Amino acid sequence: MSRQANDRADAPHLPRSAPIDAYGKGGFAFADMSHRGSLLCLPDAIWAWPVTNAAEIDEYSLSRVFAAANQIDTLIVGTGTEVWVVPRHLREALRAAQVGVDAMQTGPAIRTYNIMIGERRRVAAALIAVP
Repeated sequence: MSRQANDRADAPHLPRSAPIDAYGKGGFAFADMSHRGSLLCLPDAIWAWPVTNAAEIDEYSLSRVFAAANQIDTLIVGTGTEVWVVPRHLREALRAAQVGVDAMQTGPAIRTYNIMIGERRRVAAALIAVP
């Protein structure tokens, strides 16, 4: 892959946070844009997230969250249609970074995230796309 193509692949979809307007059919709508696949929503940008199921959520897949931990108080994890309990080692790693974590299915996660950004809270969301 060329450096230019790699730079585009590593660029955010949106250089700010935004509420999620709709979800389903394998993607999301936000800020008059649409995206197929999962999303990682940080206080300063919205990124494509290559995670397709909760078993793939780990420190590596959340590396952008850890890098931005000084801007985040709470991470909302949308686990698709699965119910998933955050593994102890991941919860402890986030706690060490002073980031609380709450996991729920993607629908409730989006509603919670939208409320929290509406309140101007320091929140991030890792959202697995649902069919």
